[in-house]
Amino acid sequence: MKGAKKRESGMNALEIEVAIAALHSTGDYLVLRRLNLARDSRLARKAPERCHVALCLDTETTGLDYRRDKVIELGIVAFEFDPETGEIFRISERYSGFEDPGFPIPAEVVEITGISDEMVRGQAFDDAFVNLLAQKSHLVIAHNAAFDRKFVEARFPAFAKLPWACTVSQIDWGTERVSSRTLEYLLFKTASLTINAHRALDDAEGVLGLLLERLPVTGAPIFRTLLKRAHEVTSRLYAVSAPFDKKDLLKDRGYRWSDGSQGGSKAWWRDVPAEAEPEELAYLASEIYPRGNTSAVQIMRCDAYARFSVRE
Repeated sequence: MKGAKKRESGMNALEIEVAIAALHSTGDYLVLRRLNLARDSRLARKAPERCHVALCLDTETTGLDYRRDKVIELGIVAFEFDPETGEIFRISERYSGFEDPGFPIPAEVVEITGISDEMVRGQAFDDAFVNLLAQKSHLVIAHNAAFDRKFVEARFPAFAKLPWACTVSQIDWGTERVSSRTLEYLLFKTASLTINAHRALDDAEGVLGLLLERLPVTGAPIFRTLLKRAHEVTSRLYAVSAPFDKKDLLKDRGYRWSDGSQGGSKAWWRDVPAEAEPEELAYLASEIYPRGNTSAVQIMRCDAYARFSVRE
């Protein structure tokens, strides 16, 4: 009887690992694991006294415009780290909550996120707890911080005082031969992991899961790389009014298209180290713009932690 019950409950942990190893050994299969930070031994260590606290954060919103749209779900994972080595020790706190935007959630948002009007009706974020997390923290990290930051700072002004870092723009994924910058794809490429995407806490945990891994080509720790890049000064160049027939050259150069809906210009753009700005302008003059006229190019300079400002 005991043996029958065991078979009904499925394979045990050892049997699962043996099965996965057997599949991998054929060379024909790749098994994806669901991210489970609660079982990750790397997050079960006592942090030293000098540690800092960072927040991995994600939002789900009613749209793309922070001036009129609202945050309907907020997910935060706080973790302790060594600011000098980039070593991550443990998760200290989590937060997940809904907030009623005061108007119906657009159908396309419901389809993408699964968040309905019924789920948020009458709900409100815990302002006291979220603001306390902000007060304890030294850094906020988001996957596409240029989007989340605007919404979060509009809703919680305390976050405007914190530095932000971005796992999309401050890691050179092109050099790492990664073709997509979606969080799901990066977790797949770096650790064969999967998450329940487009839910705030799952995505926030996914960001931390990504930070725990190494870059696929150079092998450098991702979080250490992010900390280093976040302190560098970079320039974001928008190739405004670039000729349409030059789009393939721009893509090959590492430029990405922005439709202007999340700030910035409607144009192809690229981030480069500040010292490489003259070289990039020279490239645009010689290869992209007729007669070398780069007067339409817009440049935004970024100081530490993705704080962009228009260069005068």
